[in-house]
Amino acid sequence: MKVSLVGITGVPLGKHNVKDPRLDQADQMIEAKKKIYAQVEVAGEDEAATADVIVVSPGSRLDLILQDLEFVETRLGRNPPDAERVVLEKIKACLESDQMISAAGLTPGETMSIEAHAFVTMKPVVVAEAGDVDHFDAFLVRVIGDAGYITFLTVGGVENRQWLITAGMTAVEAAGAIHTDIQKGFIRAEIISFADMIACGGETQAKRANKQRLETKTYVMQDCDLTNFRFNKP
Repeated sequence: MKVSLVGITGVPLGKHNVKDPRLDQADQMIEAKKKIYAQVEVAGEDEAATADVIVVSPGSRLDLILQDLEFVETRLGRNPPDAERVVLEKIKACLESDQMISAAGLTPGETMSIEAHAFVTMKPVVVAEAGDVDHFDAFLVRVIGDAGYITFLTVGGVENRQWLITAGMTAVEAAGAIHTDIQKGFIRAEIISFADMIACGGETQAKRANKQRLETKTYVMQDCDLTNFRFNKP
């Protein structure tokens, strides 16, 4: 996952840990040799077009809106096809109301009609205040959520680790985040919800309380599920 910074200074570019306190909690309860946070790639403003989410300063938010509005007005002046024109007019009204295109409520068909245009505010945009920048790796927990991502945990033994996936992924898709062999050989996912783990006081205690569930490949992963994948090795 790539995070583009616009109007943000003082944050080093490159790999950043997503310092989710839920992994810290799990690590305190479940013994493992290492703790490994999920990671994201933090890039500069020049990579906004290819980023999954954009983090902006309060003063830069309007700049993004004006950038897209200027493009829309230019495109409308070139007599686009009727279907595209209708969508551009809808987007124009949204931008003129100081809203991002992501808030315009476009249908899949409408989105497809303008997909050739690299509108930056179609992406999730998160405004970072000064305090957020000071604690940027912790702030990333909010950023990934706003970008439509969740995490799951694998715990015990060698490492307690948090994995980043797209919200709505099924168990078999999430298995591929660890390794394609696990996805190909998927049998079942053993799931304990994070809330059950906390309430029971740990993974072992949750198992004793019959809070572990066996889920099939179609199970939709929930944020911070404790997960163990059963699979046939190749």
